[in-house]
Order: sequence, then C-alpha cells, then structure tokens
Amino acid sequence: MPDRLYFTDSDEANELIASDPLALLIGFALDQQVTVQQAFIGPLRLRERLGALDAATLATADLEQAFRQKPAVHRFPGKMAERVRALALHVRDEYGGDAARVWTDAADARALRANLAALPGFGEMKIKALGAVLAKRFGVPAARELVPPHPTLGDVDSPQALSDYQAAKRAHKAQWREARSRQPMAQRS
Repeated sequence: MPDRLYFTDSDEANELIASDPLALLIGFALDQQVTVQQAFIGPLRLRERLGALDAATLATADLEQAFRQKPAVHRFPGKMAERVRALALHVRDEYGGDAARVWTDAADARALRANLAALPGFGEMKIKALGAVLAKRFGVPAARELVPPHPTLGDVDSPQALSDYQAAKRAHKAQWREARSRQPMAQRS
C-alpha cells in the first residue's frame, strides 16, 4: 500500500486518500467537472469540517453545509453532497462501513467490476480509473483486468506524473473535439 497518492498539492490529502479507502472512493465520486486536485482534496476538507470521515458520520451529517463552506468542496455542492451521502450509505449498509471491502471482498475482476458499478456515481470511466489505481498503486489482483490501455490516475506516482497525465488528457480531449467538429451533425450522436 502506498503511503500517499499524488493527486493533489496537499501532502495531507495525498496521505489520506492513500490510507483511507472511503476517502479514496469519495475522491473518485467527486472527480467530475472539477480538477483532479479539487476532487481529491475534498475528502480532507470533509474530514476537517465534520471531525470524522467514516460512513456512519457521512450518512447522517449535514453534508450540503459542509460542501458549501469556503472553499467549496465541489462546484456542485448540493448534487455532490447527495452523491457522497449515497456512497456513505452504500458502504455502511453493504460493507459494514469498511470501504476496503469493495475490493477485498471481490474474488475476481467480474465481482470487483460489479462492486464498483454498484457505487453511486460510478460509471465505466470511474470503474476503469479506480481499477487502474487499485491494480497499479495498491496491487489488488482482481483489479488488473479493469485497467484500460490508455493512461489513467493509476499511472500517477509523483507530482510530475500528475502534471503529465493532465496535459495528455487535455491534448486528447482537444483532438477528440477537433475530430468531432469535422463530422457532419448527423454522425455526432
């Protein structure tokens, strides 16, 4: 297990997401329409504001207020507070509050994919990205088959690697938008 993941500029946040499985899941849940750094510092901000970061606390706390405090945890505080609450309820009810069981209970890649897909807000892209982190950073055998062929956060092992990953992602999106803009409207769906 790594002592930190290099997804933010905060060493404390990087240590938290590496050592606390629920913090890691929350970071992935928040990783939507904000920077990677913003998403993965979110669990630290929630812990600071709520005094704890466990499924039972998150399931019952006023998360929207915690999300709205400055600096905001996410640009969509209401929606993401609901998503984190749903995630906490799922972890509490399905895994007895132990978020690591999402992957430790999975006997194989098929079971792990099903466990990840059942998490609120986790679609195919997040399944692959989290699978890559679990396989490459945490050595979870069941996650190996989930790793996509393209770079993911699983490849980030330093602040420079995060910068490189984000630059490559921006370039890929720009190429995709350019190619899409050249297609006739009828082919864009």
